[in-house]
Amino acid sequence: MSCGDALDLSRRFSVLSWDQVRRLDAILGEAVPIHGRGNFPTLPVQPRQIVQVVRMRLEERGVRVRDVRLNGSAASHVLHQDTGLGYKDLDLIFGVSLKDDQAFRLVKDVVLDCLLDFLPAGVSKERISALTLKEAYVQKLVKVCNDTDRWSLISLSNNTGKNVELKFVDSLRRQFEFSVDSFQICLDSLLLFDRCSETPMSESFHPTVIGESVYGDFEEAMDHLCQRTIATRSPEEIRGGGLLKYCHLLVRGFRASSEADMKQMQRYMCSRFFIDFPDIGEQQRKLEAYLQNHFAGMEHKRYECLMTLHQVVNESTVCLMGHERRQTLSLISMLALRVLAEQNAIPTVTNVTCYYQPAPYVQDINFSNYYIAHVQPPQVAGRSRHLVLCPRPADVSSETGTIPLHLIGEVRFDVVGARRRVRAVVVWRLAEL
Repeated sequence: MSCGDALDLSRRFSVLSWDQVRRLDAILGEAVPIHGRGNFPTLPVQPRQIVQVVRMRLEERGVRVRDVRLNGSAASHVLHQDTGLGYKDLDLIFGVSLKDDQAFRLVKDVVLDCLLDFLPAGVSKERISALTLKEAYVQKLVKVCNDTDRWSLISLSNNTGKNVELKFVDSLRRQFEFSVDSFQICLDSLLLFDRCSETPMSESFHPTVIGESVYGDFEEAMDHLCQRTIATRSPEEIRGGGLLKYCHLLVRGFRASSEADMKQMQRYMCSRFFIDFPDIGEQQRKLEAYLQNHFAGMEHKRYECLMTLHQVVNESTVCLMGHERRQTLSLISMLALRVLAEQNAIPTVTNVTCYYQPAPYVQDINFSNYYIAHVQPPQVAGRSRHLVLCPRPADVSSETGTIPLHLIGEVRFDVVGARRRVRAVVVWRLAEL
C-alpha cells in the first residue's frame, strides 16, 4: 500500500470522543420493544443484548463474524446529537461470509432461534417453530445475492417505526446514499469492554471506539452533518429509494451545497427512481411504505415531504413521456390529499358560501340568473374561514398549523326535483404547483 493510499484510508476513520461513546452506550442499553403479532408478547430487548446473542450463536454454528457496526441515522446521532435527522431504525451490520444459500438460511435460522431467548418465562418454547416466530416478530426479510452484492436483512417489528434491523453483509458495493448517512461505528471494543471489565466506564477509562465514513472522508462528512449539507459521490449509483431520502432531507432543513449540484442530483435520482419503479403500482407501494416506515410519530411532515417530491419530480424528470410524468404527479397529489384527510386538515364543506353564475346554456326562465346560498362558513382546524368556490377552479390557500394547503375547490351543480332546486357538490383536489 502506497503512502497516498494509506492517507486516503486514514481519512475514513476517527476515534470517538467520550461524549460520543456515552451516547453510543445509551443507545445500545435502551430497551427497544419488539412487538409481536396476534397473541405473541412484546419483547423488550436491548440492542447490545441481541448483538451479543446473535454473534455468539453464529460463532457456535461456525460462522465467523468479522465485526459488528452501528449504521445509518443512529450512528449519525451518536456522532452529532443535533443532526436534525433524529433516528428511528437501529441498523446493526454483521460482517459475515455468505458464500451460498445454506449460509443465508443459517443466518436466518440463528436470528429466529435467538428470539426464543427473549420470550418471557412460562412460554412453552418447544411448540414454537421458526416459521411461527418469523410471522410473529419479523417485519421485513430481504435477501440480495448477485455479482456485486451479497447480504441479508432481517427487520424486527416495532409499531412506532423504531425497528431493530439486523443486516448480514458479505459484500455491498454501495453502502450509503448521502454523506450524512455514511457513518458506521464499530461496536466490538465496547461490547468486549462490557464482557470483560468490572469497572464502569468513565471519561478517563473507556474503550477506544472507531467510527468510519464510507463516503471516504470522515471530517468532510461530519462537516456536512453539522452544516446540514446534502452531498454524495457518484449519484448515478444511488438506488431508486434515494430520491425519497433526498426529499426527506430537504424537509428536515438540509440543502445541497450548490444549485448545480442540486440539479444534477435530482436528475440522476429521478431517473433511477423510475428505472427501479417503472410501474405506477410499484411507485405507490414504495411511497406508501416509505411514509409508513420513516414518518411514524411525525405524520405532520408527510404532506410536506410529498409536496417536495412533487416539485422535484416536476422539475427534474427527463426520462419519462409526458403522460407518464403526469400520472406520477397525480399519484403524489392523491397521496398528499389522503395525508391531509387523515389529519383532518381538509376544509369541510358542510357550511359554505357558494357563488354560482349558471352556464350560458341554462335558458330556463324559472332558473335564477344568480344563485347565492348564505350559510355559516366552515371551521378549518379551529379557525373560521370564508371560502369562495367557483365552477371554474379557484385557489384556496390556508394554514392549519404547520401544514400549508394548496387546494382547488370545484363546485358541481345538479338541478334536482320538480322545483328544479340546485344541489351543490364540492370536490377538493390538490392544485398543480
